[in-house]
Amino acid sequence: MPPPHRAPGAESSPGEPPGTDRAVRVTDDEALARAREVLSASGGGALERVLALLRFLRTACPWDARQTPHTLVAHLLEEAHEAADAIRSEDWPGLRGELGDLLLNLAFQVVLAEEEERFDADQVADGVIAKMVRRHPHLFGLGERVDWEALKAAERDDDASALAGLPEGLDPLLRAHRVQDRAAGVGFDWDEPRGALEKLREEATEVEAALAGGRPEDLEEELGDLLFAAVNVVRLAGAHADAVLSAANRKFEERFRALEARAAREGVSLPGASLETLDRLWEAVKAEARGQPASPPPADEPS
Repeated sequence: MPPPHRAPGAESSPGEPPGTDRAVRVTDDEALARAREVLSASGGGALERVLALLRFLRTACPWDARQTPHTLVAHLLEEAHEAADAIRSEDWPGLRGELGDLLLNLAFQVVLAEEEERFDADQVADGVIAKMVRRHPHLFGLGERVDWEALKAAERDDDASALAGLPEGLDPLLRAHRVQDRAAGVGFDWDEPRGALEKLREEATEVEAALAGGRPEDLEEELGDLLFAAVNVVRLAGAHADAVLSAANRKFEERFRALEARAAREGVSLPGASLETLDRLWEAVKAEARGQPASPPPADEPS
């Protein structure tokens, strides 16, 4: 979103030079009170108030007026990632703000669709409510419980692939999980994780052969198969590859920062440190993370 906007009539305060932007210094209560004065739908529900805000900005702010569904895609994706980061780091106060930013971007797309008479907020809400009721018929007295993937397949064209409808821009890790989920929905799956784990070992062996063969194109293909097989093991174990990899990334980053701090305390220069020294520092950090005492550095350790 661009810098804060000035609503009509929001003049500079006494003592401020003309044109001074006070928006960055007003409180939330002041901002909400002013919004109620300016926006015609201030008494509606939460989503309607956000929609009313964006309808106003489309007429009052040149930046907002220039936007199209396409120009806002990058903002939408960025806000979704920031919300996901807040969840992964359990930053609950930060998540409140990130969800607000995400809601703003979602609502912006609705407002743009309204302007072109493609659909409106009610149609969006009705569509998702109807879809979720169809997928939970047993909860609404509409039938027996049905497999989730089977229900979604029934909503697609009769002759459509089980893989139809997956967004092209999906993150490769997430796409691998969803492709495997879809294939499992028609019975193409391992019965339990150990079968997928054996496949992972098979793919690792093929990577070893490709490394020995010296053909980069073969190696890349086998590495892709290895990653795909690893995602399958994670999925069948009841986890999600994106979540477990994010946790592994955080753990490594925390430990590496701790390694850097320990090296600084010991006077070790990391760019020139030996692999033996780095391994010893790494094991010390891991021991500390487990609550175990770390071994002191040897007196004759190479730098």
